[in-house]
Amino acid sequence: MLQGAPLADSAELAAKQEELFAILRRLRRVIVAYSGGTDSAYLAWAARRVLGEDAIAITADSASIPASHKRDAEAFAKECGFRHEYIETREFENPDYLKNDKNRCFHCKDELFDRLESYAAEQGYEHIVYGVNRDDLGDYRPGQRAAKLHEVKAPLVEAGLSKAEIRELSRRGGLSTWDRPAAACLSSRIPYGTPVSIETIQTIEQGEEAIRALGFRQFRVRFHGELARIEIAKEEMPRALTPEAAQRFTEIFKALGFLYVTLDLEGYRQGSLNAALGSAGGAPTL
Repeated sequence: MLQGAPLADSAELAAKQEELFAILRRLRRVIVAYSGGTDSAYLAWAARRVLGEDAIAITADSASIPASHKRDAEAFAKECGFRHEYIETREFENPDYLKNDKNRCFHCKDELFDRLESYAAEQGYEHIVYGVNRDDLGDYRPGQRAAKLHEVKAPLVEAGLSKAEIRELSRRGGLSTWDRPAAACLSSRIPYGTPVSIETIQTIEQGEEAIRALGFRQFRVRFHGELARIEIAKEEMPRALTPEAAQRFTEIFKALGFLYVTLDLEGYRQGSLNAALGSAGGAPTL
């Protein structure tokens, strides 16, 4: 994987940002598929800087997007002064999405991009762009297939920007999102093959909000039926590995209906549920 590659030097990094600006300038009028995470926030900021009112950031209004992510997306849009709207998506009406096989992310992004295409046609936008970066090309991400199907542009990839470089450019630009923890939809907490439901993801969201209220920053709650598996970032693990934290975790998740609560000793890792795809003969784990 490309994750963790060394940063370009300062001049090269500045050149990559200028290349991104040039790419966006050529697109002329764009919709940014905007989740509020570090990558899409940086892309929305760049589009606003280059295109002004000819750029708009649109966030999916979906049950799978945590309310905290929507709040963060709104706050950053106000901070930077770019246009921001929501568009309703209906992936939970799609049986292929609900069955939660290895193509779940494809169906989600296919729905989003389909809605954005309709909006673009109605409002006269020429292109849709999204915040995939160079490092994302080394992971199993069916949403990228949906992007290709809908001819969604990936300016960060075209400019050769890695995740670390986007964070550094965001930091230099004074963007509050530069060190925002990695984010993903709530459905990604449910193992492939276990059907997704709004009730389940709402339960997961309640658990994650409770962990956030304890002061933890980077974590996931993975749903395994009667068992809640908590992943905490390794740098935060010492505080999680205490009797007091164990008691709080137990209280939180038993109140939500789980019979068993466990702390994953490997800690948080992005896409950890993808490991089951390789072992089950499904999609490769890259």
